[in-house]
Amino acid sequence: MKQIEMLFLLFMIYSFLGWMMEVVCCFSISKKIINRGFLIGPYCPIYGFGALFITLFLDLIPSKNPIFIFITCILICSFLEYSTSYILEKIFHARWWDYSDKKFNLNGRICLETMVPFGILGLLIYYITNPIFKDILGKLSANVLSFTSSTILFIVIIDILLSLQVLIHFRSLVHLSGNKDHTEEVRALVRNQIQKHRRVHKRFLLAFPNISKKINSFIKKIKL
Repeated sequence: MKQIEMLFLLFMIYSFLGWMMEVVCCFSISKKIINRGFLIGPYCPIYGFGALFITLFLDLIPSKNPIFIFITCILICSFLEYSTSYILEKIFHARWWDYSDKKFNLNGRICLETMVPFGILGLLIYYITNPIFKDILGKLSANVLSFTSSTILFIVIIDILLSLQVLIHFRSLVHLSGNKDHTEEVRALVRNQIQKHRRVHKRFLLAFPNISKKINSFIKKIKL
């Protein structure tokens, strides 16, 4: 049980660090602080899953060759990014990010420009941060570990439930924005959706500009 709790906390630590990295990178470009995650809280689960998969997989492999680790991290993270992009597109019928304008991309879902940093981050995780975090978590008592992980899990579950409601509304807006038959009934429904959930929709549009282009184009047509 303690091992599972440690892995969960490790997952949350990297989810938070990934969120921080996204926010900093976005701020350096737009000069605005934007929540770059699907959830309300300050964490991006995709980074947590990536770090967790790297940790679990490399712990099973006897080879500690840096080149092998670098390539393995690229493959794991690229697969995760590609599959996440594919699943989201199937659910929302829209691309949440698109690397089609980048060199050496695969169906616009992953590209060499992001794959190399994945490998570098993987090396950082394996050789530097994992030993530190594992040592810190390993020193926590069973009660502290259990209480901390349970509390964070409860908060995350509430966040997921709230975020799912937002995503359901957002999905309907994305679906309607792709409707070619822009009847007045559809336009009125979209206007109502935007007015009811303006703040949360704005956050998602800022976080994922690729989708915002599609929706903003539709909004102009209905003359909000």
